[in-house]
Amino acid sequence: MRDYHINVFWSDDDASYVADIPDLFPCAAFGDSPEAALAEVLVVKAAWLETARERGLPIPEPTYRPESTRVAG
Repeated sequence: MRDYHINVFWSDDDASYVADIPDLFPCAAFGDSPEAALAEVLVVKAAWLETARERGLPIPEPTYRPESTRVAG
């Protein structure tokens, strides 16, 4: 079973780590560490999905995958 991709990155603008789930816009959270941001976005993800189900809204399939930055060598 595929799950949603989660991006975790440092944001200078927010002076914190950000975790987001592109397939579930807007689904993002902040934290003082990558682990904290990840833990928070998992809570937000559960709330996002629960709210969509309660309101009968479509839940997108997980499709987002970042482009590979691997350099052939």
